[in-house]
Amino acid sequence: MDSIELVVKVLSESKEPLKAGEIAEKAGIDKKEVDKAIKKLKKEEKIESPKRCYYTIKR
Repeated sequence: MDSIELVVKVLSESKEPLKAGEIAEKAGIDKKEVDKAIKKLKKEEKIESPKRCYYTIKR
């Protein structure tokens, strides 16, 4: 499973928005990888940021 899939999985399992560091911790991957995945997912509009530095899956 690549980092993008891991980020999506962690966000979809979470009930509240998470910070990149929290996503990295739960997914067990480096925060830099999470940052790259978040950037790509935001561009594809698959995730959203309800408040600064917090991310959630777009429903």
